[in-house]
Amino acid sequence: MADAHSYDVAIEWTGNLGTGTDHYRSFSRAHEIIAEGKDPIAASADPAFRGDPSRWNPEELLVATVAQCHMLWFLHLCSTAGVTVVDYEDHAHGVMTMDEHGGGGQLTEVTLRPEVTVTEQFMVDKANALHDTIDEVCFIARSVNFPIRYEPRAHTV
Repeated sequence: MADAHSYDVAIEWTGNLGTGTDHYRSFSRAHEIIAEGKDPIAASADPAFRGDPSRWNPEELLVATVAQCHMLWFLHLCSTAGVTVVDYEDHAHGVMTMDEHGGGGQLTEVTLRPEVTVTEQFMVDKANALHDTIDEVCFIARSVNFPIRYEPRAHTV
């Protein structure tokens, strides 16, 4: 039997402005994402859906999750392939496409733009190529139903 890992989080709505959800505009979408032993994450809906722009929204968190998993696998693969990474930054971009009725939508793509600094010039091409192998092993990439595109840039110190 394969190993299984569990992840428990709680969502606590903090947006009752006094009258609950008695009207679409009478409540805040504010909530917190909570996990034992961790600081809460202040979250809300996307501002386009009456959310608070100063808080994380689910769509941003999903894009961030894709980028995080990719980075963690990339760093692991570099360490086993002899590529020494000294800096990594990604400016990920996700696109949500609304359905024709405007009532729902879905993420339709995520583009990762990792900028990686390696210690030696001979590592640059190898580092860029490793990005293309991550979909095979990344837990999150294997779990989503939208394409993930890569625009990596590796360079030396």
